[in-house]
Parts: sequence; structure tokens; C-alpha cells
Amino acid sequence: MSKFWSDVVSGLTPYVPGEQPKLDNLVKLNTNENPYGPSPQVIRALQAEAADSLRLYPDPNSDKLKAAIAGYYGLQPSQVFVGNGSDEVLAHVFQALLKQSRPLLFPDITYSFYPVYCGLYDIEYEEIPLNASYEIDVKEYDRPNGGIIFPNPNAPTSVPLALVEIEKLLKINTESVVVIDEAYVDFGTESAVKLINTYPNLLVTQTLSKARSLAGLRVGYALGHKDLVEALIRVKDSFNSYPIDRFAEAGAIAAMQDKTYFEETCKKIIATRVALVKELQALSFEVLPSGANFIFAKHKTRAGAELTAKLREKNIIIRHFKKPARIAPYLRITIGTDAQSKQLVDALTLILK
Repeated sequence: MSKFWSDVVSGLTPYVPGEQPKLDNLVKLNTNENPYGPSPQVIRALQAEAADSLRLYPDPNSDKLKAAIAGYYGLQPSQVFVGNGSDEVLAHVFQALLKQSRPLLFPDITYSFYPVYCGLYDIEYEEIPLNASYEIDVKEYDRPNGGIIFPNPNAPTSVPLALVEIEKLLKINTESVVVIDEAYVDFGTESAVKLINTYPNLLVTQTLSKARSLAGLRVGYALGHKDLVEALIRVKDSFNSYPIDRFAEAGAIAAMQDKTYFEETCKKIIATRVALVKELQALSFEVLPSGANFIFAKHKTRAGAELTAKLREKNIIIRHFKKPARIAPYLRITIGTDAQSKQLVDALTLILK
């Protein structure tokens, strides 16, 4: 700890991202990246952007990108906010909309960046326990709050919440913002975007990192009532007026426009997930229902930490969470290609013998 640190920094427990090892011949199933590259249209758009125009600042409003996103969802550009990855978007959401006099509510097992943001922005929060099946119970959120946030499907559990349940939550919670973090929604979970024009307190965040294979480009966005978006813009313009660079905007627009490629890769990943779940169940794993590009599974007799370590010895990396203790037996496994799934199953078969 440095004597020059502020009190805020001294008290922070930062978020720990998934490992990005620099090893060859690695089966990397730990950070929920898409196993398929971006659309060829994206590559062409990025190549075209490598020009003399890079000497100029990008559009601070990202108007073309907002129009592309709005058009895709049938919304107005004024209902779209864009940022440098959905984590930056969420950071602005916490500061602009969720820093209230009452506590913020989110699940006790969820995206571990949420309590980090609360620590950074001095936001009081309450963790609402998932039920015995690791599901979000919306009835438990019927209490005074300064906002509600959770991923759908939830992370790291992968369990989706039905749209009818989200609408129940919105009906009982009308006086604060409800944020649905849909980073993984495109892999079999129904989006809440269709509810935006009915509920002015609903904000939906998404990313191009997962389903559109652009984790390396860093583009995320939020969709909601224009008043919510205006609050985010005010924070953004007080922090960084140019979060989306020229490459990011060009690539993101191309990705949003190539709907065919997007749908094809999502279908591939869903099919691989379904097959992998069956194979793991045959090896005595219990697998939670998944609406994401990853699964959450535990073996009936072998510890999660042990299996993670033994897989690593075979150059297969997955994610294991030691805390809370309730999920320590589980493995979070990213859905890769069919070939990567086979390597995983073959390795687990040998380990379990």
C-alpha cells in the first residue's frame, strides 16, 4: 500500500478477470470468448478504416453506430448509449443511475464486478440469495431499493430468468431503475429489450464481445428510455468524450449488420453446448440449465478445485470460483468448438478413471 494512495483506492478489492495465459497448444475455456472469429464483413470494415483519417478524432456521439444498433432492435438512436465494452457502460450506469440513498440489490452469486463498482462509487448494496436451484426469485426483490441489477442469464451460474419473471419484477418495482445485464443473452435466453418501451425504468446492457466475437474490439451498449440514456451521456462526457474509436465503430457497425453470420455462430455454440452437457452428465456431472455460451457443472464425487488443476496439467483451462463456498464444487466451462469439447471430455474421462 502506497502512502500516496487515496482512501478510496486503499479500501478497494479490484475485480479479477479471467486468466489470459500465453501458452501454445492450449484449450482455453475460461473467459467465455467466442470460439469463432468475427464476421468477414467486420474484417473488411477494419481494413478499410486503416487510412489517413485515423489522424482525426472519432465521432464523440458514435451516431452511425447508435443508428445501426437502434435499427437492429427497432428503437430510436436516442434510446442507445455506447461505450468501451459493457464494463465501462456498467461503470457509468452505477454512477449515473444506481448511486442512490437506498441500497442497490443484486444476487449473492453473480457478476463479481458489481460489488467492485459499489466500492469504487461508495454505493450501499444488499445481496439477495439465489434459491436452492440457483435461480433468481423476483419476489425477494420486492423491498425498498435504490436500484436492481443482475445478468440474464446469470453469471457464473448460466441460469436464465424467463421474460415473464422480469416483467413481474418491473411491475412490482416502478420507483427505481432495473438493469438487466444481457452479456450472454444471444445463446438461448429471451431478451428484455422488447419491454423497454413499456417500462421507462428498464435499462438493458449488451456487448459485442461474446455473440459477435469482438472481445478484442471493446464495444458495449445500453438500451432504454431516453432519459436514462441522457444520464449516461452526462457521465460519459464528464469522463471520456471519445470512448469508441474509429476501428471500434466501423467493426461494430459491420457486426450488427451481418445478422446471418451472427445467427449461424450462435446456433453452432448452442448445438455444441447441448452435446457437451449430455457427455458431462454421462460422466456423473450435474449441469445447471444454461442460456449462455458457458455451463456451470459439478461432479458428484470430485472437487471442483481438483478437477480444475488436473485439467490444467493437460493444457485445458476452465474457471473455478473458490468463493462463495456454495459454488466451490462447480466448474464454469466456456463452450468452444466441437473439437475442443472432445478434448475436454477425453481429458475428464481419463482424470475420473
